[in-house]
Amino acid sequence: MIRVLLVDDDAIVRAGLRLMLGGAPDIEIVAEAADGAEVPALVAAYGPDLVLMDIRMPGVDGLAATKALRAQPGAPEVLVLTTFHTDAHVLRALRAGAAGFLLKDTPPQDIVAAIRTVAAGDPVLSPAVTRRLIVQVAGGSGQDDRAAAARTRLDLLAEREREVARAVGRGRSNAEIARELHLALPTVKAHVSRILTRLDLNNRVQIALLVHDASASEDA
Repeated sequence: MIRVLLVDDDAIVRAGLRLMLGGAPDIEIVAEAADGAEVPALVAAYGPDLVLMDIRMPGVDGLAATKALRAQPGAPEVLVLTTFHTDAHVLRALRAGAAGFLLKDTPPQDIVAAIRTVAAGDPVLSPAVTRRLIVQVAGGSGQDDRAAAARTRLDLLAEREREVARAVGRGRSNAEIARELHLALPTVKAHVSRILTRLDLNNRVQIALLVHDASASEDA
């Protein structure tokens, strides 16, 4: 079972999600919150595998709650589900540690599939969000500074780890990386874990963002 904590200040939205997810045999709603401030205590009490997080809330918003939560060891994955999808919201959520970003008009079956995907450790972005993200990481103010800082961080990795990081940046799965680099799957997983530890990151999305930042000025 995938244990889910719902975080949204709109009770009607939470009721709709609870009804929708109730039809999935492998998903269980263990708790609900109306504000990001409630998240730490509920995570400690119920131990969810995934937090389905809104952004705009009256107290602690979803971006701050995600950053605080993902900074903790053993934190559950975070899937942002929101109506707000500006460039700033997308990037802040992903840099804070969210493993997925979906809009609330996403079809129900796709939300269910995304929960399963994120709970399994893989990132998920809605197509509209992906398009905005590509535009944002390809340009914008401070691009050169971000690229230089990202390259400095990637230089902390061994050469094989950098190869794995670049493959993650291209969206490759662990199995695909293993085939491309002629490595055993457990070796790839070990490399990904070391990359996360060395660079103080907490999921593959953040690795991919760092790789894209590092290559931004080279591609310009």
